[in-house]
Amino acid sequence: MEITTSNTTQTTNLEHQTTAETAPVVYMTTKITPEAMMEIYGKLDKKVEGKVAVKLSTGEAGNTHYLDPNLIKDLVQSVNGTIVECNTAYGGSRASTAMHKQVADDHGFTAIADVDIMDENGDISIPVTGGDNLKENFVGAHLANYDSILCLSHFKGHAMGGFGGAIKNMSIGIASSEGKGWIHTAGKSKTDIWGGVQDNFLEAMAEATRAVVDYMDGKVVYINVMNHLSVDCDCDGNPAKPEMDDVGILASTDPVALDQACVDIVYHTDRAQSGALIERMESRNGMHTLEQAVKMGLGSRSYRLVDID
Repeated sequence: MEITTSNTTQTTNLEHQTTAETAPVVYMTTKITPEAMMEIYGKLDKKVEGKVAVKLSTGEAGNTHYLDPNLIKDLVQSVNGTIVECNTAYGGSRASTAMHKQVADDHGFTAIADVDIMDENGDISIPVTGGDNLKENFVGAHLANYDSILCLSHFKGHAMGGFGGAIKNMSIGIASSEGKGWIHTAGKSKTDIWGGVQDNFLEAMAEATRAVVDYMDGKVVYINVMNHLSVDCDCDGNPAKPEMDDVGILASTDPVALDQACVDIVYHTDRAQSGALIERMESRNGMHTLEQAVKMGLGSRSYRLVDID
């Protein structure tokens, strides 16, 4: 099966793509529309229920690459979701709840759903089972109020993780402000986010994600939007201009397979477009997060890619 998303992007014979029936399915559409968001969610064999936390990045002030509220509105409202975030650890415009809520409002998120800054009232510790670095993970205290998570991630590069997708969104994104420092330093400090060893940080993201999935009893589904593919995260107020064409929307119940499929697509895009993003991923050893995620039992790097167009 071949999906041509642009004249330079092919999604056939991807590195980790397989036809094995036992492999997790990653659904894909080249359309980036509200209708496509609804359709791809509908393909998943798991649905979010009860009080639904919609985890996304509200984007740093000055950034315009975050998910467009108009793109996600229908899906968020269809599950009666609450948009959830936690405050940042690096300062910036979202370091306090009041400022963070203002940015969420400025970026249009409060117009489509309630927005909950989950560490407004502090954090809670949840256990990490089988981690090499973390024994506990500190998440926004309000996570306890939710029954399931719809993880909506903007896939792009990241200055520290190499790339940001579902696993980063579930780990750093759900961690409280101090919990972010805990992950960055692989369990050494809640306050010095810059003091960690790179590979240990990457491992800690996978370990923190495992903790959240366990805490939610597996009631999580994942959608990645591959557009505005900057080498920089939505947490950057002055991100680099994207060099790569928009690709589409991918979804899965397996966060490892989903992130791996996105990475594979980047590698199968003409290097004139994808070179900077590939360099960012490789220079940060970003694939190590996926290696640790497999070790933690979060999912599989092999997947079946299903075109829904």
